[in-house]
Amino acid sequence: MRPGIELTTAGESHGPCVTAILSGVPAGLALLVEDVDRDLARRQIGYGRGGRMAIEKDRARLTSGIRHSYTLGSPICIVIENRDWANWREEMSPGPPANGWRSAREVHVPRPGHADLAGAAKYGRADMRNVLERASARETAARVAAGAVCRRLLEEVGVTVRSRTVSIGGVRDESSDLSAEDWQAVEASDLRCADEDAAGRMRDLIDRARAGGDSLGGEVEIVADGVPPGLGSYITWDSRLEARIGQGMLGIPAIKAMAVGAGFDAGAITGSQYHDPILRRDAPWPFARPSNHAGGIEGGMTNGEPVVVRILMKPIPTLTSPLPSVDVRSGEPADAHAERSDVCAVPAAGVVAEAMLALVLASATCEKFGGDCMGDLLAAKEHYLARLSLPWDEGRALADEA
Repeated sequence: MRPGIELTTAGESHGPCVTAILSGVPAGLALLVEDVDRDLARRQIGYGRGGRMAIEKDRARLTSGIRHSYTLGSPICIVIENRDWANWREEMSPGPPANGWRSAREVHVPRPGHADLAGAAKYGRADMRNVLERASARETAARVAAGAVCRRLLEEVGVTVRSRTVSIGGVRDESSDLSAEDWQAVEASDLRCADEDAAGRMRDLIDRARAGGDSLGGEVEIVADGVPPGLGSYITWDSRLEARIGQGMLGIPAIKAMAVGAGFDAGAITGSQYHDPILRRDAPWPFARPSNHAGGIEGGMTNGEPVVVRILMKPIPTLTSPLPSVDVRSGEPADAHAERSDVCAVPAAGVVAEAMLALVLASATCEKFGGDCMGDLLAAKEHYLARLSLPWDEGRALADEA
């Protein structure tokens, strides 16, 4: 087992709360509940969100692992209350139904594209409410809370993680090499889009989808700046960093594809066009690239350039104009179940993806520099960068150079 950071979440969509338990965070990391609430609020924004966002006003409750605004090194538990629980107490009660009461909110008609049918088959439950409550994207609130803690750790080592919407439906933002002002525009946009003209066309598309009872997906770019070289490893298949990022990204509900750097475009160009030349520059990391087609990762390790990841979110499977399905009790054709949902959640997916990239990078940082306490971690990082700035002697191991 790698000595990094591990995340476990618990909770159902309409249960009392969702919970994140984060193990392996070093002691001595300054952390306020506002750091977590900030990202929880960012997750809830976005043009095209549904009625649930009008009910929930997510706030974190830090119940362990933190004392006097500093982490203790012990597991951190974060609880996020579900306000909608008040409307679902009977249906989601952990105890037996009162007087044989049967819920009117049972689900027996699966939605195409959701976990309903396969989950009911796997776990042997005719009522698909037992599946969709946990398969719901509501669980990602816990991931965002945990990611906010990891973001704070990364800030201490000089790493920034951001995301932006690249496309929704068939509308694309063709912006590239975003400036500080562009990133500010992303944060100010209700679609997290740098180009307001593109965002306007995206809103029109969302309005048409809503009117037609349909939904939309899209593409998100996540960028981590300031990442030191050497995170991850080529030694085993599961320690390669892009593999770990892939697990984090593809584990987000509705994410169906991921690319690092140039991604699929790399298959249409030659090696001399794709690979990023290595140039000399000043310390501490004395190498630079004029391009970043590799997305900051080579051989399973960070190479000192920004880590750039793109993900593709499918359209949300819950439609207000449902697709044909089958009632599993009777075997008869029926319209798919309709649950309260979003028309488009691409901007929120970007915030969740930030959290997952932060989790992977923070874990890899602790593996590389040590995870007992922040003082040791930061000292190890400075020692490492100082070593890399020295001349590399071919006849001696680089690790001996300091």
